[in-house]
Amino acid sequence: HGTNKGLAISTDVTPRYCQADPFEGAKQAVAESYRNISAVGARPLAVTDNLNFGNPQKPEIMGQIVAGIDGIGEACRALDYPVIGGNCSLYNETNGEGILPTPAIGGVGLMKDVHRMATVALKREGDALLLIGETRGHLGQSIYLREVEGREDGGAPPVDLKAERKHGEFVRKLIEDGRVDTVHDCSDGGLLSALAEMALAGNIGVDVGVAGTTVDAIPFFFGEDQARYVLAVPAKEADKIEGELREAGIIHALIGKTIDDKVVRVEREGEVSIAALRKAHEGWFPNYMAAPHTN
Repeated sequence: HGTNKGLAISTDVTPRYCQADPFEGAKQAVAESYRNISAVGARPLAVTDNLNFGNPQKPEIMGQIVAGIDGIGEACRALDYPVIGGNCSLYNETNGEGILPTPAIGGVGLMKDVHRMATVALKREGDALLLIGETRGHLGQSIYLREVEGREDGGAPPVDLKAERKHGEFVRKLIEDGRVDTVHDCSDGGLLSALAEMALAGNIGVDVGVAGTTVDAIPFFFGEDQARYVLAVPAKEADKIEGELREAGIIHALIGKTIDDKVVRVEREGEVSIAALRKAHEGWFPNYMAAPHTN
């Protein structure tokens, strides 16, 4: 109270990653929490962990627990993001089948000035869209693979903790200096899902294409590679920020711009209106509740 400071709070875990690779999945939960807090311009300070697993008397479940704790520890040390509390919920089973390993991470960060907070909502037409971080097109355990291809296989996306820290510090500095006010991290669903969320929040369209990589369109837009952020940058700042990214040795790509058309347009692949996206995003649950159901 009485200051311009604020708290940023995020809770993260992706159980399907943890099922595929408990160590890497737990690292990812910490890293995503770190990204979410960094993306609004706050400095990540500490986490609490909520370890949800099946029956630890089963060797495979105890293996998940040990690997998950090791993954959390490695990520927290690398990111200077300590665990200051937590709890456990074990023996979570139904008919002898354990839940997916779910080491949930609750993170907190401190924002110096809430008047320089970034949000996911696009703010202006004509902004350049910058993707920070390397895109290799990792589709293993992705939402695309599950929902479109009907498959749940592959490994969890690898987490480069040095890149997570470096990219997070770079993005936070831009926000703290008042140079960028629109940021979103890439996580579930990949890049195109992040862009759709930004367009929906701001009711401003985007025109994007595959850029800065040899990856094909589907892995480029739906791969769930880590350590990535999307920035909407005022056009006059774009060249300067790109120069700073090159100087810092951070892989990035200029992927498009915001537009006055109310669409999400992907070069050579098609487009969808924001209205159609909003109907799908906000309408499914009311429609589901209104539909007749049988037991």
